[in-house]
Amino acid sequence: MSRAIMYEKFGGPEVLDLREVPEPHAGPGEVRVRVTAAGLNPMDWLLASMPEAAERFGVTLPSGFGHDYAGVVDEAGAGVTGFAVGDRVYGGALSRAVADHVVVKTPMEGPEALHRTPEDISDEVAGTLAVAGATAAAALASIGLGSGDTVLVGGAAGGVGVFVVQLAKLAGARVIGTASESTFAFLRQLGAEPVAYGDGLADRVREVAPGGVTAATDLFGTETAEAALALGVRPERISTIAAGGNAPGGVRETGGFDAEPGSLERIAKAIVAGDVTVPIAATFPVERIRDAVELQAGRHVHGKVVVTL
Repeated sequence: MSRAIMYEKFGGPEVLDLREVPEPHAGPGEVRVRVTAAGLNPMDWLLASMPEAAERFGVTLPSGFGHDYAGVVDEAGAGVTGFAVGDRVYGGALSRAVADHVVVKTPMEGPEALHRTPEDISDEVAGTLAVAGATAAAALASIGLGSGDTVLVGGAAGGVGVFVVQLAKLAGARVIGTASESTFAFLRQLGAEPVAYGDGLADRVREVAPGGVTAATDLFGTETAEAALALGVRPERISTIAAGGNAPGGVRETGGFDAEPGSLERIAKAIVAGDVTVPIAATFPVERIRDAVELQAGRHVHGKVVVTL
């Protein structure tokens, strides 16, 4: 037998249980990964708590939980090339990542692709990359961010935000990040200039950047996108990842599925080089999955929450 986090009804952290399940095995063209770490994302608890969100992604009950994982290949099916037993890997597996074992097809592109973990990156860090890294890369690529830009980042202290801020700095941009005042010191450490979110955001940004803002990405709702429009930023230079189809006029909606091939490998190289850091806010054993999700869903965590197996 194997273990997996499962839920049989939609709801909050209380619906999540650690269950014994039949041990999966790799078939032709598949590998099995012994999972050691799984990074949590807002989409994980949204799928578990909102039937309409689960339906959009084809998730049905009973369901597993989580998307991002890292571990070691411990089985390789017939015809597999490029990966072998003993390889350290990371990737995504929709609604089944928080488990002892994940079986994935190879090769695979997009959010569920399998990637080799660089020697100098821990599984805890690698297990946070699939969703947040790809989403950050897509959010910036969609607005053509480059050297000389001043970019406004909404939700800059969150799990995707920490990647966006650092990748934008690497691209040569000046970064202004919205957050609660309790996270200002944290954002400054990442290289962003913080401003408080909420009513009057556009006026506060004008004070920080009297020369203007040239681009923006909104990682939480539409407040930052609307402020950027009010500041005169062209819609095609504003992206949002969480508008749910309600992005204001002409603003680009995007997500990890839009990330260019090689985006995660480039981020991993930047981590190895020390140009990008991945703040791990908290680590929980899988037996404390409910505590981990409660912390992550509270939206006040600075960085990533990781579950270990």
